Amino acid sequence: MTATPIISVQHLTTAFGTHVVHQDLSLDIYPKEILALVGGSGSGKTTLLRQILGLDRPREGVVKVFGRPVHDYTGQDRIALTHRWGMLFQAGALFSALPVFDNIALPLRELHHLPESLIRDVVLMRLSWMGLTERDAGLMPSDLSGGMIKRVALARALALDPELLFLDEPTAGLDPQRADEFVELIRVLHRELGFTVVMVTHDLDTIGALASRVAVLAEKKVLVEGSLEAVMATKHPFIEAFFHSERGVRALGATAAKDVNHGKP
Repeated sequence: MTATPIISVQHLTTAFGTHVVHQDLSLDIYPKEILALVGGSGSGKTTLLRQILGLDRPREGVVKVFGRPVHDYTGQDRIALTHRWGMLFQAGALFSALPVFDNIALPLRELHHLPESLIRDVVLMRLSWMGLTERDAGLMPSDLSGGMIKRVALARALALDPELLFLDEPTAGLDPQRADEFVELIRVLHRELGFTVVMVTHDLDTIGALASRVAVLAEKKVLVEGSLEAVMATKHPFIEAFFHSERGVRALGATAAKDVNHGKP
């Protein structure tokens, strides 16, 4: 790619005591793409996400976000940075004591300068994006199904119209139908709003349906990154076990068939 990366991870080494998670790991993420981070248990996917978010400091290397080292953002600059990204946590992480409306309104109210009338309009718009209604705004998180929790959490993540969206196992806990619906929702919103997505997932259906590029974490580094077809063609035990298992062939069979036909349907 020739575009300037929106995120650039350069020669990252992460260690907890003597346990090394990443060693000389580098990865660029480009505007408007959907990058899927995959890897086995303990490969450091979530740790890498935390490094990008600036929650942890690496032992070596640098993470740049919007062209600047993430740990250089301090004070008001750091607050402004967090307004440029949204995060969808695996279990939603809604505040159980707040109704749906207030969960979504929270990032808007933290700006401290928006009138409640505008906050109401934005919240209801975000709910409509999710296929939810004003009646749903008054529900408590305990009243919501798993699919609705995901949608409300996504509405909150998009409350400030971010340029970056981080997804941690976005379809975890959903049945196949609800997972497919949620993936389609993300795809439509991505197409219409043009944000960049960094997605940690082990779900092959989600990868096949959403990812424009895949990065595989193994051996403490990015083992391979590129299109799903290029990644699947790489010879490595993890890739063989993950992508070419019976389940992988079943989930990604259509993608593999397109590759055989040189991308022609």
